[in-house]
Parts: sequence; C-alpha cells; structure tokens
Amino acid sequence: MSKIAFIGLGNMGGGMAANLVKAGHDVHAFDLAEAALARAKENGCTTYTSVKEAVQGADAVVSMLPNGAIVKAVYSADVIGHAPTSALLLDCSTIDVATAREVAALAADAGYAMVDAPVSGGIAAANGGTLTFMVGGSADAFARGEPILAAMGKAVIHAGDSGAGQAAKICNNMLLGASMIATCETFAMAEKLGLDLQTFFDISSKASGQCWSMTSYCPVPGVGPTTPADNGYQGGFATALMLKDLKLAMEAAKSAGADVPMGSRAAELYAAFDAAGNGGMDFSAIIKTL
Repeated sequence: MSKIAFIGLGNMGGGMAANLVKAGHDVHAFDLAEAALARAKENGCTTYTSVKEAVQGADAVVSMLPNGAIVKAVYSADVIGHAPTSALLLDCSTIDVATAREVAALAADAGYAMVDAPVSGGIAAANGGTLTFMVGGSADAFARGEPILAAMGKAVIHAGDSGAGQAAKICNNMLLGASMIATCETFAMAEKLGLDLQTFFDISSKASGQCWSMTSYCPVPGVGPTTPADNGYQGGFATALMLKDLKLAMEAAKSAGADVPMGSRAAELYAAFDAAGNGGMDFSAIIKTL
C-alpha cells in the first residue's frame, strides 16, 4: 500500500481517486470544492484543506487539474518542496506540451521524478477504472508510476520522454474530433439519400469506413451501442473539453510547423458549436448542426 496524495477531485479525478482506494492505497485528497471533498471522503479518502497538507509524507502525488497554468502554479508553489523528494509526481491533466516539460524540469531541478500521464476514456472510464494513460517521462519514472496508473486504467503506455504523453493525447483527440465530425456528416448524408441508419451502421461498421466514432460512440440515437446520443447527448465527453483539446492541438501544430487542415477545421466547427451554447453537451451532439 502506498500513501498517495490526489489533487483535483472533479468529474475525472473523483472516480480515479476512488479506484486508488479500492486498490488498497492510502489516498490523501484535496480539492477546492467542498462537495468534491465530501464525495472523496465517502469513497474512503482522507481529505485536506490544502495541497501542502495533502502531500506531506506522500509516496506519490497524482493530479487532475483544468489547465497548464493551474498545474504549474500548484506544483511550483504547493507540491515541490512540500512533498518528500522521494515522491513520484504524476500529472494526469491534459495541458500543453511546453508547460508539461517546464513543470517536469522544475521538479527534476528540485530532485523529484515526474511523469505527464494524460488520459483517454472519459467520466465512465474514470469511474470504472478503465482509462488509457499516455505517459511521458524517463523509463525509471514510468516503471515506478505504472502500478499506480494501472489501478485506475486498462492500459498504461509509455509514449516517450517528458511531454510525450501530452503530445500523444492531443494528437489522439484531434483525430477523434475530426473523425466524429466526419461520422456525423456521413450519417446525415446517408439519411438524406434515403438509407436506413441502422442498416448503414451495419454496413459501414464492417466496411472500410468504420472508426471508433461510429462503432463505439455512434452519434445517432438508437443506432449501435448505447452512447450519450441515447441520453439526449448528456454525459460522456463535453464539447467544451473537446474544444480545449483541439485548441491545444492547434497550438502544438503551430509550434511544430505541422500542417493540420482537417484538425483546424474541426477546431473551427467545435468553437462555433461551443459558442452557440452547447459546451456542456457531449461532443457527438455536433451532429445537430448537420
């Protein structure tokens, strides 16, 4: 059993912390929201009113935070210098590659090992312990972190050095955003051409056009497996979060000199969908615009 500090108990972090408890770890949790702390306590965590208190004596620190600025602020002010230098630092937030590398360098300068370990899978996977972790950091840090991450996920993959986890995450989600829009417009066109949508699904899901957005996360209610489309496009992966990831992808593409016309168009379409007041809806709800 390890003593693990968990920072950030929102929709994703709350379920992740609970799964660490289920795996037998002693979880010391912090969040700014009282309701999140109360849920964590119900799930077996010991709760604290500050990060500095939560990380005292920890074997590892796991964080799931909203953006890079907050990650940098929390680690530089409240984790580094307050957690033991023997503690492994694991940031599971989705942030920009540059900040992930900057925070890892700050940690290394202070004598800590750190990995960036963003996730794929959404709220249901966070609660169910079936997330996929894409991990950036040294081989030794990955080896130390793998058992902790495995308690929260179904797959833990070493992507490379610091920042590589974030790079893999935003590339993956750029592909997801673009493929979801393509899936949505394909179903809309199929309907206008007079095809029965279940029949089209049965064909395309077994043909060369099949993709995850179709076969596992179909945006059409009543077609394929149960998805947020069957629940009024509630739950799942919010449009606002998809837009956040696409913006990070566009920043990364610009810095790397990568040409991403499909990703760029997906970012534009999701920005318009979000601006129309749909940020809280599942990202597959963009089919409503087609």
